[in-house]
Amino acid sequence: MLEYTFFEQGFVTVLMVAGGARRRGVGPLLLGAAGAACTAPKLFTSTNVSNLPMQRLLQREEWHAVGLLHGLDEGDPELFFRCPPDRTGTGGH
Repeated sequence: MLEYTFFEQGFVTVLMVAGGARRRGVGPLLLGAAGAACTAPKLFTSTNVSNLPMQRLLQREEWHAVGLLHGLDEGDPELFFRCPPDRTGTGGH
């Protein structure tokens, strides 16, 4: 799900892949589609520190870690990532 409520920038609020479809390239396709559809200059997402599969996906897709927020889920900080600028519909402009 792509929204524009995060400081008027794109934000992938939900990315889910069915258990049977995991490790088959669906996650990268969904991230790529979000980037292509994004009409804002920047695209972000976040995940909990405990969500290692999502972190690995974002790292493989070259999203950049840009921040850490404590206090949303007690004991499980939220990591924020930014899509590479050349992978958004606006090309980062």
